Amino acid sequence: MLEILSLIRQGGDPSWCRSVPNWERGPWLETLLGYRRARANARPRIISSHLPLPLFPKRFFGSKAKV
Repeated sequence: MLEILSLIRQGGDPSWCRSVPNWERGPWLETLLGYRRARANARPRIISSHLPLPLFPKRFFGSKAKV
């Protein structure tokens, strides 16, 4: 899924996917390092997570985020 989203974000150009590691393109929200990296990434952000949906913050569901 990360590869597909990365390609969509870059308009189908695979150079970003090949040059930027997965953990930088779609950092894990559950870790402090991943959270900090996600906040530093340019929008639109790609964020990876295995958290169950009920554990996400309530304001997340009022946002324009895609799940």
